[in-house]
Amino acid sequence: MQLRALSDTLFVSAQIQVADLPAVAAQGVRTLICNRPDGEGADQPTHQELAEAAAAAGLRLHYLPVVSGRVDDDTAVLFGKLLETADRPILAFCRTGMRSTTLWALSQAARQQPVEALVQRAHEAGYDLGAIGDRLNRCGAGAATRTDARHTVVIVGGGAAGIATASSLLARDPKLDIAIIDPADTHYYQPGWTLVGAGVFRPETTARSMARLIPRGVHWIKAAVAGFEPENKVVILEGCRVVRYEMLVVCPGLKLDWTAIPGLAESLGHHGVTSNYRYDLAPYTWKLVQELQRGRALFTQPPMPIKCAGAPQKALYLSCDHWRRNGRQGAIKTEFLSAGAVLFGVADYVPALMEYIRRYEVELSFGHTLTAVDGPRQVARFARTRPDGSQETVEREFDMLHAVPPQTAPDFIRSSPLADAAGWIDVDPATLQHRRYADIFGLGDAGNMPNAKTAAAARKQAPTVAHNVIAALKGRPLNGRYDGYGSCPLTVERGKIVLAEFGYGGKLKPSFPAWLLDGRKPTRAAWLLKERLLPPLYWEAMLKGREWLAKPELVG
Repeated sequence: MQLRALSDTLFVSAQIQVADLPAVAAQGVRTLICNRPDGEGADQPTHQELAEAAAAAGLRLHYLPVVSGRVDDDTAVLFGKLLETADRPILAFCRTGMRSTTLWALSQAARQQPVEALVQRAHEAGYDLGAIGDRLNRCGAGAATRTDARHTVVIVGGGAAGIATASSLLARDPKLDIAIIDPADTHYYQPGWTLVGAGVFRPETTARSMARLIPRGVHWIKAAVAGFEPENKVVILEGCRVVRYEMLVVCPGLKLDWTAIPGLAESLGHHGVTSNYRYDLAPYTWKLVQELQRGRALFTQPPMPIKCAGAPQKALYLSCDHWRRNGRQGAIKTEFLSAGAVLFGVADYVPALMEYIRRYEVELSFGHTLTAVDGPRQVARFARTRPDGSQETVEREFDMLHAVPPQTAPDFIRSSPLADAAGWIDVDPATLQHRRYADIFGLGDAGNMPNAKTAAAARKQAPTVAHNVIAALKGRPLNGRYDGYGSCPLTVERGKIVLAEFGYGGKLKPSFPAWLLDGRKPTRAAWLLKERLLPPLYWEAMLKGREWLAKPELVG
């Protein structure tokens, strides 16, 4: 972790972790300012976690969150007051340090500091404020006439969907000018976190540096997106840089809204509260499963849509399997509390799943939405929907709570002209072309297609988008079609999986003949596929444009 000096008493940095705090304190820092909202990244600790650890290291943390691209004057004023009143030296941080630097520049410009000097000091620290040097308090003005970068195809998001799309585009046209916009240093194989939470995978095997994965020849713009001007074919970056495109592909993933449930964010990683939806917490899940000898374990599922809708159940089944194998099933009472009305959305797979619900003696509670967590008391509160549609509040005590947060499109998508009324990228479900902007395509978890939000879906969507982008660039009809395919390997026990594969409308879409692998039944073959074959398929095929069992359907 690198601290970059903006003044004698102010440093900025990228996201810090709990483990970094002793080193930060050793460098003399006395105050932290967190400018990154909770829930932006899968490997991001909450500000409450950092505040507790900071206090133990003799530091104080102030939480002043700023959504990417929305650095406003009022927040800058508050930032400036903290610089005056807090104990110094101060370290301010966000995802990359850019928001913190922008807040500093705005606060100092308001105090009549020379703009040129502020821009130069930021440049020396590694942050480019040149684009706002002439109007630090108005981000975005002049974007229609300014250009900082230009590429034929710009892809927003360097996750599974974005990198796979870039690789599939290059497979079709190796000379194509492509840029990926993503601020993250690390790329995660998130489907592996279920097995981290069960002690099968080590967490580090699910993470690789972004630099290793960006396809050769693709430009990596390491920045966060602030907004879009589709009429001008412009993407505006944090810091007000302007990137122009001929074709835009938008696949930023989704936002895990940990703070939407009061008490959850500050309880994570403590008091038996965990979630396999975060990289740093999946090992804590396994720790809890191993250590719990008796008591009550709760597993929750929020209202749809969420990514990998089977993941909450996977944590349930693998935990119960461990307890059963170690003779603790009777001593540990388990309950699955789902906001939905059914165990799984595709009826063909429910019979096999219900066999395991009975085997593990799991209490099923449908219509239960987690609304609050009291970590110290180990009490979870739920809104229960009665059969007549009315609601009541119920509480459950727990010794272990596996919680899944509500999930939305990222803020910069929800507030953009690309979004539908619900905040998701508004695309045609077959061609994945935007409904209003012909030069924009969307895929992955942030799209409004009525399919399961899984990596397997992105694996099928990326070749379709690549095919149709090439067609659009050449003025040809878009004949690539996505059929809604998604896959959910439901880990019902260690060594067996119910392999759910389906498309739009819940239509079964098996990849293998039933005699080889019947996905409606728990099989060892499906487990080997999940454990041994899918990770290399992800890293070495999907992310490299090798479209095994993923070729786009062509019509006409």
